[in-house]
Amino acid sequence: MTRNKTPRATKQSQAAQPSQTQQRHIELFTRLRAANPHPQTELEYATPYQLLVAVVLSAQATDRSVNIATRSLFKQAPTPAAMLALGEERVREMIGNIGLFRTKARNVIGLSQQLLEQHGGAVPNNAAALEALPGVGHKTANVVLNTIFRQPVIAVDTHIFRVANRTGLASGKDVKAVEAKLLKSVPAEFLLDAHHWLILHGRYICKARKPECGRCPIADLCAYPDKTL
Repeated sequence: MTRNKTPRATKQSQAAQPSQTQQRHIELFTRLRAANPHPQTELEYATPYQLLVAVVLSAQATDRSVNIATRSLFKQAPTPAAMLALGEERVREMIGNIGLFRTKARNVIGLSQQLLEQHGGAVPNNAAALEALPGVGHKTANVVLNTIFRQPVIAVDTHIFRVANRTGLASGKDVKAVEAKLLKSVPAEFLLDAHHWLILHGRYICKARKPECGRCPIADLCAYPDKTL
């Protein structure tokens, strides 16, 4: 008795078909891309070094407050050498509107010195070297790697953590779990810009206290049970 066998080509075509969950994720990011084809960070910077400093300053602070401080700071100290010449006390004065400004001023001076001593003043393009700099953690390193060096990484902040859990893109109780799941669930073609799409979506639509689901382009794809429609 001859068994019916599924042709190899049919098996391959079936395997190539995205699952319903994958199709949902593709549609979700297709809509976010349509709404904002070229997402960018809202931190103001002119060089990789300036972005690194801005991201370090942005911890537990708004991008708006950081931009206010760095407009003057970067005019006087646009490079690591100029920042060292400016000195920690002056940096502290110039970023006084930002939370934790004393610690951040010390870190900015420290990372500037380390960049000059170990990297010729350039911002390194790998996570280990970045995370070895004063004040630079995993999230900060990922922002720089993604924004400057266009590496397919995601820096999970409070906005991304919230959006990932609410939508069902990547549910998790801590940022490491959410980051790992996002790297698996975000379709490859969207991975380079996923960080900025998700953070901006969380900042302006999927807000913490009252998400604006009525104007959300992905509301019908979202698993959040308490939508404000």
